[in-house]
Amino acid sequence: MNKAELEAKVESLIEEITFLRCLYEAEIAQLQASISDTSVIVQMDNSRALDMDDIIAEVKAQYEDIANRSRADAESWYYSKVGEPRGKGVDACERYGPSSELERANFAEYVHVLSPKRGKLEAAIAEAEERGEMALKDARFKLTDLEAALQKAKQDMACQLREYQELMNVKLALDIEIATYRKLLEGEEYRWVLGTTLINAAHNLSGGLVSSGGMCSTSAGKSIVTGAGDTHAPCVPADGYSAGSGRSSNVKFVSSTTSYRTKY
Repeated sequence: MNKAELEAKVESLIEEITFLRCLYEAEIAQLQASISDTSVIVQMDNSRALDMDDIIAEVKAQYEDIANRSRADAESWYYSKVGEPRGKGVDACERYGPSSELERANFAEYVHVLSPKRGKLEAAIAEAEERGEMALKDARFKLTDLEAALQKAKQDMACQLREYQELMNVKLALDIEIATYRKLLEGEEYRWVLGTTLINAAHNLSGGLVSSGGMCSTSAGKSIVTGAGDTHAPCVPADGYSAGSGRSSNVKFVSSTTSYRTKY
């Protein structure tokens, strides 16, 4: 039996003794009450004197003797019940005492062996926590730097986008201006070529062409294209009239000058 069971039995016995004591005290009180309630008719004999104090003292002594005997019986029963488990507990302690001491020594040695390991593990845990905190701080710093770099990259991209838009606007304006100048130059070139052609034609007509055997040549190197596709010099007499049947012929004046168009 272990210590807990013994203590439980002791408590139960103490409660039983207390109950019996209360029971005996209740019985004594009941007897005293019955005695006090009893009406005693005493016929006085003038020949003999009655002493009530002695009678009460005798009854009280009897009840106290009964109570003492009951208390002694209860105590003897209690000690008889408690003494046996106590003896068994002492025997168990004597029986298992050496093995318990050996186990205690083994546990103490085991604790002594594990103490350095515990210290090393605590140091390793503290070092790991410190490394983790440092790594966390480093990661936070890197995250802050990356966020700042990202923000700067966004700002640079926005600036470059604005510059690109401005350049595209400038390019569009330049393209429009170049196209305008090209059209102006093309129109000017066309007018210049047309004017040159007309001037040459007028000069050839007023140059005094000489007729020669139906074919006329000019000093300006101009020729006349007939309707059949043949090229002849204009036959114009010295007085300004053509030699022939008097009918007018369809002729075209072709300039030998070649115009070159500037490309942009």
